[in-house]
Amino acid sequence: MIPSVLCTPVVVQLELNATNPTPNKEANEKMSRARERQVYADIALLVGRLLIAALFLGGAAQKAFSPEDAQRLLAMQGLPISLVWPALMFNLAAGVLLTLGLGVQPLSVLLAAYCGATSFFHLIPSDAWQMSIFVKNWAIAGGCLGMAVAGPGRYALSHNKETS
Repeated sequence: MIPSVLCTPVVVQLELNATNPTPNKEANEKMSRARERQVYADIALLVGRLLIAALFLGGAAQKAFSPEDAQRLLAMQGLPISLVWPALMFNLAAGVLLTLGLGVQPLSVLLAAYCGATSFFHLIPSDAWQMSIFVKNWAIAGGCLGMAVAGPGRYALSHNKETS
């Protein structure tokens, strides 16, 4: 059975010639360009979603295989080092959900807030590496907010016409 995600047609309004009820050449070209733009937009949304998912899956793996790094940052903020484990689970769940395209819009808002909040763990002006992570977190938050607006695109398990 082919998933409906792959079978949903692109809806394009046709301009009809008043004397000829069939679409004219210009309307056909316009329709073709609209379909092409939609395909590119859906591919871009998929690739962007997968790239952001990879960041969160990588964060989960880093916390799983080397929790000491995250625990050190937590301790520097006076927080319990055991918070690394719920953070790992959140990163893992977020990465999987983004990969599948499930709950992308509300999840993206949460991820933007998470990135903003966790950026302050890296606000260490004397450490250029940590400062680059601080800035990257805000850039990722921006990408997540864009994803919250755009939705998952056509290539997602939760695809519907209203969100693509």
